[in-house]
Amino acid sequence: MVSKVFVTSKAHLVPLSLTIYTKEGKDEVGLPSVDVVSKVDLQALDNAINNVKREISTRFEFKNVKSEITFDRKAKYIHIVTGDDWKVKVVTEMLIGQCTRLKLDPRCLDLKEIEPTSHGTAKMDILIKEGIPKETGQEIVKLIKGLKIKVQQAIQGDQVRITGKKIDDLQEIMRLLKEQDYNIPLQFVNMKS
Repeated sequence: MVSKVFVTSKAHLVPLSLTIYTKEGKDEVGLPSVDVVSKVDLQALDNAINNVKREISTRFEFKNVKSEITFDRKAKYIHIVTGDDWKVKVVTEMLIGQCTRLKLDPRCLDLKEIEPTSHGTAKMDILIKEGIPKETGQEIVKLIKGLKIKVQQAIQGDQVRITGKKIDDLQEIMRLLKEQDYNIPLQFVNMKS
């Protein structure tokens, strides 16, 4: 923080500039941090679903079979209805393939059980997993504490914030978290140095 100090003489005031360091000035500099999140690109998922619909219309085994895929963005689920159990499995495999092709991690899809409908068809609901569950966040914090790296970690809702003095420590933790399998896709955002 820079402040002006005035020195008086007989005739006039002479401005003299001094640099004064205060605690507030030192606290303004933040530590490097990164947020660990689990987010799904809903537009990419919508594109994958539309590609599957297009592929179903051209496949021979789905000829004369009523197949329906609906995607509810707000409730974050996909509903599949088609001829029988085998066709539902084929549609889910096509969806997983399209997600992979569009660089969308298929672990964000929570496949539920295949159920028969009253019309002689089969249906399946797929929930979209977004956000880090509390238990998984606690596992991540426990892993980081076990590494004996000087960083602070905090669970903030559905994400985990990691703060440390060195960016190298944060990058090491990011590398180790990528190697773990928490059954959800993890992304690292808001890297601040």
